[in-house]
Amino acid sequence: MTRDEASEILAILKAAYPDSFKTLKMRDGLAMIGLWQNMFSNEDYGTVKAAVLALIATRKVGYSPTVGEVKEKIESLRKPDELTEQAAWALVSRACKNGLYGFQKEYDKLPPEVQRAVGSPEQLRAWAAMDTDTVESVVASNFMRSFRAQSAREKEAAMLPPEVRNLLGGVADSLKMIGGGDDGKERSV
Repeated sequence: MTRDEASEILAILKAAYPDSFKTLKMRDGLAMIGLWQNMFSNEDYGTVKAAVLALIATRKVGYSPTVGEVKEKIESLRKPDELTEQAAWALVSRACKNGLYGFQKEYDKLPPEVQRAVGSPEQLRAWAAMDTDTVESVVASNFMRSFRAQSAREKEAAMLPPEVRNLLGGVADSLKMIGGGDDGKERSV
């Protein structure tokens, strides 16, 4: 989104929420335009406008939405049929039924976000070998909590501006080099 497009988005918000902007000074308005342009630099103007209009139409509060709220709305518009934690568990539970011997095949059938929450095909096999009552209560509860947290982290990461994502990726890579590798085992330096 360009600076002019960011200005147009803020003009829409000002028209919808005049009280939020009534004491805004010119200098602060220019800073706000710069911030919104920066925060949505990787977004298409039409996408941001659609998210803003959707928020205006559905929010019940009388103040302007934040950058974070607009980014969250963009994500929800992009993924209207996002997998819930209950639906993800239903897939895992079904996979466990054939997971003792066909664990790799069952794991491969799971969507990537569910695979990340399960962790590995071997974990699926371990759950398949457990008592059904334990799996359907304790394991289900733990899985759903983990899936919910993982989904929130991934959603938050997707909302970050590209330069912040790149910066964080560089930090993560540096930590891997210091710590040793992806397997989580510490290495001596």
